[in-house]
Amino acid sequence: MSDCLFCRFAAGEGEIEVVLRDEVVLAFLDHRPLFPGHLLVVPVRHAATLTELPPELTGPFFDRVRRLTAAVERGTGAAGSFVAMNNRISQSVPHLHVHVVPRNPKDGLRGFFWPRTRYADRAAAERVAAAVRAALD
Repeated sequence: MSDCLFCRFAAGEGEIEVVLRDEVVLAFLDHRPLFPGHLLVVPVRHAATLTELPPELTGPFFDRVRRLTAAVERGTGAAGSFVAMNNRISQSVPHLHVHVVPRNPKDGLRGFFWPRTRYADRAAAERVAAAVRAALD
């Protein structure tokens, strides 16, 4: 898609620091990293969200995410990592992308910044679980 920034990157346009490019993914340094080594991993084939990624690419895509996560940890000397993605909400570019962020104890990143709640009771949790199960393909 010519109007998609990440598709243009996958086509070789734009100035990015590429870490891995193959037939499945493009992985490059985030231009505004949380920490040095923060990667964005995108499928070469356009998919706006995880649910739009074709099933035949899901395994190969996440295999590369797994490999890149290990490489970020080793390459930066990080003790661990944070791996995350958004679907639609908070997605700055409407192209599936996974953030791989190196982490270390006391690095200043404070987890999630949204309120956490509890289910009112076990029955409420069971209703939600049942609704999600019913929605499975």
